[in-house]
Amino acid sequence: MANKLTGGLMVLLLALGAAHAATDTNDELVGGNGGLHSLRGQTEIKDTFPGESWKNYPKDGKPIDSDYVYQPPLIPHTIRNYEVSLNANKCLSCHSWKYANEMGATKISVTHYRSPRQGQVLSDVSPSRYFCLQCHVPQADATPLVDNTFKRVDALEDK
Repeated sequence: MANKLTGGLMVLLLALGAAHAATDTNDELVGGNGGLHSLRGQTEIKDTFPGESWKNYPKDGKPIDSDYVYQPPLIPHTIRNYEVSLNANKCLSCHSWKYANEMGATKISVTHYRSPRQGQVLSDVSPSRYFCLQCHVPQADATPLVDNTFKRVDALEDK
């Protein structure tokens, strides 16, 4: 008796599974995801966020004026694929005192050759100033993400 009941339940479960599978195949499969449903539904990821367009960086641009006193100079060119790591610093291949004249680049400040704790003048860039992007950022011709009312300090305004 128990075997007949178990067999009947198995047949019923198989029939329900087949019916459910038949309804799933009626859903439109989205390419590339194997028909899986995600939190965004059946929409392709490229349709939910098309991605940002490339920023327009000036090519070998002129230095950008400062907006406030002690502002770290801005980078007027792209730095895409620039390596700044423990073993290499692409910025220094143009902006170090050794290569700046040859490359026509702005020299890094003499303050970068000073030890911040002891105040000693060093023969090479201080390790505390080695990672340029801690202070310097590239500037692209892009729409600001938020509006602001920042104004350049009077002493630096063009008159």
